[in-house]
Amino acid sequence: MALPLSLPQAAAVLAALAALLLVLICVIAHVTARKMPTLHRHEEEKFFVNAEGRKESVPSIHDPPTRELSVVVPSYNEEDRLPLMMDEALDYLEKRQKRDPSFTYEVIVVDDGSKDQTTKVAMNYCKKYGSDKVRVLSLVKNRGKGGAVRMGVFSSRGKKILMADADGATKFADIEKVEEGLKSLQPWPNQMAISCGSRAHLEKDSIAKRSYFRTLLMYGFHFLVWFLCVKEIRDTQCGFKLLTREAASRTFSTLHIERWAFDVELLYIAQRLRIPIAEVAVNWTEIEGSKLVPFWSWLQMGRDLLFIRLRYMTGAWQLETRKCN
Repeated sequence: MALPLSLPQAAAVLAALAALLLVLICVIAHVTARKMPTLHRHEEEKFFVNAEGRKESVPSIHDPPTRELSVVVPSYNEEDRLPLMMDEALDYLEKRQKRDPSFTYEVIVVDDGSKDQTTKVAMNYCKKYGSDKVRVLSLVKNRGKGGAVRMGVFSSRGKKILMADADGATKFADIEKVEEGLKSLQPWPNQMAISCGSRAHLEKDSIAKRSYFRTLLMYGFHFLVWFLCVKEIRDTQCGFKLLTREAASRTFSTLHIERWAFDVELLYIAQRLRIPIAEVAVNWTEIEGSKLVPFWSWLQMGRDLLFIRLRYMTGAWQLETRKCN
């Protein structure tokens, strides 16, 4: 008959099992990792349709910039929410251009394989403002928010590139705040810098409106982000980020995660590359119609956070870059 384990022996067994489990997870993370990010474009994604209905080749992030600002708007089934965001953004951009004729811009709406009329809605703005100011890039299939943003970034012409969500939750005029954040980081090493809009100052108000379960998920996610990946930024998930062209090219060329946790990997890469990052408070309002499913999306993001850390730690993912095909 086996003798019962003493407390130190039981602790040693549990520690050994935990170590074995960690090794197993590391092996799985390493073996299942794609060595380089998926940067392939389908043939139909190498063109956008201009206001006259003709196809034009998309530019490349590796070309010299010809605009001051590119605004990338990832959109999936956003026919209802997109107009409010576009109206606000274009109204601001047009007024700014009238005040300062040297200011040039473009808005790139990336339809991430939508099943509704997102592309048609976006094309109405292209026809109204012209395809030099509003461009619509329709993806063949759904890549995820990170994949859609990357395709927009790789097709941009701006010296600075702003990521902005299609729901218009962040007041667009707050771009001036993130621009100031970017300026505060000068001189930019190798012309690379990132300024992140942040909702961290609104956390207390948001907790009061959330259920205990969603608040628990939020705190759990924030802890995992801090513990595994990004320690200096309180709000990694705000979809309002401004990057210099060089920073966007370097980080998005290395990015592997294409769904909700892509922001975390983006900032993790930036920290590893010692790209300076500013965090700036912005005005934000929750808009109905979010595609985020609370429990399952948080579960997927938690898995992605663990794999981000383990795959870079084990060398399965490298901080290499390559051009989009």
